[in-house]
Amino acid sequence: MLPNAETRVVVELVDGPIESEPILESLSDLDAGAHSLFLGKTRRRTAGKETDHLVYDAYRPMALAELRRLADAAADRWQLKRVVVIHRLGRVDLGEASIAIAASSGHRREVFEAIPWLLDEIKSDVPIWKQEHWSDGLTEWVHP
Repeated sequence: MLPNAETRVVVELVDGPIESEPILESLSDLDAGAHSLFLGKTRRRTAGKETDHLVYDAYRPMALAELRRLADAAADRWQLKRVVVIHRLGRVDLGEASIAIAASSGHRREVFEAIPWLLDEIKSDVPIWKQEHWSDGLTEWVHP
């Protein structure tokens, strides 16, 4: 479910690909001059090792509650018109998005400040765990 005229904040955990176009379209607000979207994608190399794919797991009820708390806090702090946070669970292959954070506001400064803040808070506070699957067949759970 993406934001509409009555919905300011949307958070989701999804088990499939994250589509950016519907997210960007959902940010529309005639009072919003700034629209921004961050996509966190699986990269090929991490710390000199080659990644095959990632797997994300979460404690869903708590993760959704924390995502909502953080998105609401960002919306209030920066007076955002719309906020969308979508995190993918399960297998995420190279080049695919594991997280999308989008926001719209009256001016650019608000979205430029809110999105990095949200990403940092999500990575440190939300019970979502990443398992690296390396090209050599080894795996490693990662969480800050």
